Amino acid sequence: MDTRTCGNLLAYVAVAVVTFVVIFSSADVSFSFTTTHSKPEFLIPIVQLRTKFNFNPQHSDGYMLRQSTLSSPIRKTFIGRRLPELELGRARRAIQRAATVRNLSQLLQNSDVLSGDIYHNPGEFYQSYIEMEKRFKVYVYEEGEVPIVHDGPCKDIYTIEGRFIEEMEQDHHFRAKDAHKAHVYFMPFSVTWMVRYLYKPNSYDITPLQHFVSDYVRTISTKHPFWNTTHAADHFMLSCHDWGPHASKGNLNLYNSSIRVLCNANSSEGFDPQKDVSLPEINLRNGKMPANLLSPPPPSSPRPHLAFFAGGVHGPIRPILLNQWKGQDPDLQVHDYLPKGLDYYSFMLASKYCLCPSGYEVASPRIVEAVYSECVPVIISDHYVLPFSDVLRWEAFSIQVKVSEIGELKRILTSVPENEYLRLKENLRAVRRHFVLNQPAERFDVFHMILHSVWLRRLNLKVE
Repeated sequence: MDTRTCGNLLAYVAVAVVTFVVIFSSADVSFSFTTTHSKPEFLIPIVQLRTKFNFNPQHSDGYMLRQSTLSSPIRKTFIGRRLPELELGRARRAIQRAATVRNLSQLLQNSDVLSGDIYHNPGEFYQSYIEMEKRFKVYVYEEGEVPIVHDGPCKDIYTIEGRFIEEMEQDHHFRAKDAHKAHVYFMPFSVTWMVRYLYKPNSYDITPLQHFVSDYVRTISTKHPFWNTTHAADHFMLSCHDWGPHASKGNLNLYNSSIRVLCNANSSEGFDPQKDVSLPEINLRNGKMPANLLSPPPPSSPRPHLAFFAGGVHGPIRPILLNQWKGQDPDLQVHDYLPKGLDYYSFMLASKYCLCPSGYEVASPRIVEAVYSECVPVIISDHYVLPFSDVLRWEAFSIQVKVSEIGELKRILTSVPENEYLRLKENLRAVRRHFVLNQPAERFDVFHMILHSVWLRRLNLKVE
């Protein structure tokens, strides 16, 4: 695999994946965003979206202690933690007010434009995003050495892992210099580089990864007070490698309590959408998006193929798709690998729908590639929590097909009315900017959407 380095990204937290709930009182504020899941049969119950965490520096009711009784380091942490909580309270109240605004133009600032159809609630999302820009501070732990810490891959299928770490390391807006003023704490290690440098090929032994994570957590929790203050509930890691969830098992609080930002967002394998964040998988083979995807053809250009897929036969879903449709119908261009001389991205740009079945793991870079090519994604997966589904209405720009319905693909796609297809395609153009990987990052792009997902989960944790 051709990779390179970039150079220097609760069972307690509750974030719903069904309905945006706003619960406020005059003195106490709590809220969260609505989302839909990629599979209609997989729903998370509506919950009250706040977990209160008592500040407990002495393993007793430390929150009730007089400040004068606290030791100096703990007292500094105690006092400092109050300031971020006050800011979060103000943000929650501002979002509550925005939730009642019917005319989005009353909220938009600085010539910002939003397409309301792609969001569960555009006013709530926009105000939350503005509050994030205004207030959110992330402390990046400085412990650790490159390449495994403070670095990551910037090419190929794990691109997003290295690019986020790089952007966070260089950021001057969100990065907090004073750890006591931070809302969340980022552990900038790369699971991909752990696999590259610590894993013994073909051993299938991932304990070296877990040992590294365990040692890293021991270091930061011994040197700093923040991990123990919340048992990691306001800490986050980010990994696009398939083994990211397994590496996080190196520490129980990391696995159970922290915000894990993962491409492998499989709810049947421990991914908890109430606290974890689904990370979009972006494959930059040469470090850049293919040029023809950067400038897709005009909306009126013909797309002769109804649907397209080409990819390796792995995982439980793709063999079903290929057995049913490979070479069976010229309208559905389904291949394992394209014959030599045919261009993968040209097929995407010439197709109305792009089939996105899961492979070994639930995530697929085809989804983002489909968004870029304005080819409506047809998501075929089990237990996949889609990226940014806390704010985005995936049904507004994609189609979700059950594995049991693969044999009905042509009927399902041809039954979509033309005006509905055009609406899906128009919404793809609107949502595209949320999946663009800019360097440096730009407002509303994928870097900021990842941060916003972390911001949401922090908003729903109240440290008392």
